[in-house]
Amino acid sequence: MSGKDYYAILGVARTAGAEELKKAYRKLAMKFHPDRNKGDKAAEEKFKEINEAYAVLSDAEKRKQYDTFGAEGFGQRFSRDDIFRGFDFSDLFSGGGGRSRGGFRTTTMGGGGIEDMISQLFGMSGMGGRGGPGAGSGAGMGGAHQRGQDVEQSVNIPLMDAVKGTTLNLKIPDQAGNWESVSVRIPPGVASGCRLRVRAKGGASPWGGQRGDLFLVVKVDDDPVFTRSGDDLYCDVQVPVSVMVNGGKAEVTVLDGTKTVKINPGTQPGTRIRLKGHGVPIKGGGAGDVFARIMPVFPATVSARAKELFKELAAEGW
Repeated sequence: MSGKDYYAILGVARTAGAEELKKAYRKLAMKFHPDRNKGDKAAEEKFKEINEAYAVLSDAEKRKQYDTFGAEGFGQRFSRDDIFRGFDFSDLFSGGGGRSRGGFRTTTMGGGGIEDMISQLFGMSGMGGRGGPGAGSGAGMGGAHQRGQDVEQSVNIPLMDAVKGTTLNLKIPDQAGNWESVSVRIPPGVASGCRLRVRAKGGASPWGGQRGDLFLVVKVDDDPVFTRSGDDLYCDVQVPVSVMVNGGKAEVTVLDGTKTVKINPGTQPGTRIRLKGHGVPIKGGGAGDVFARIMPVFPATVSARAKELFKELAAEGW
């Protein structure tokens, strides 16, 4: 499923609206429908691609995820079960009496609805919350080839690993119940709540079929320096009062070290300085920003001379 250009499959622009998507889908589905191409494996594969593309692009949230993370990233987050779950194709084909406008029946491949047909074509465990082929007993078309259950697991990572990307080495149970090592690549810029898909590392199939998938739900720990908002990072920088009054320079921590910033004379506490392009990496190039909040710092001990000077400043209205 990874690497597919769903827009190209449907032959539409990335700006295509709902009606344009539906029109393109209907036209292609009519052309490659199994009832019109019996025994044609190439047409069957094309029909699968068309349905997968439409199931993603016609769903606002899935389309947003696809556009944001690209085909590879989307494939890590969504299995085919996720893509088709709860989706109803029947209204796209039904035209009365169980026949579509193109003359083929929506009840095909064993008498089920089009959801069941697509489920069987993809070898999925079920759609729309219903049991799929062979669910429960292992009988029927799904039978011995039915996948195992998908498994979801939370994983905590430091903010810096989430921002820069990292590789996690996990221990998970294999089909025999033993522990196996699995390396999972965490892409740069991942945020809390993101689901990463690890193929065929989920539950075992009770009939010896393919294992389900493992979905890692990323939870990002708090960081002592930065807080994150979208692609931007926020931090505090302590600056002596004298520098805030007279102007000068300060060092700001960024992802790849430190940056020297200019402090203008008369800078007020809470002023934010923007360091463009030093924030969270953005897929496709570029990065967010770092916003450094200037906060005054006072010496832990104050000399007699300093106290006298502050008394003079107080007389000046400070």
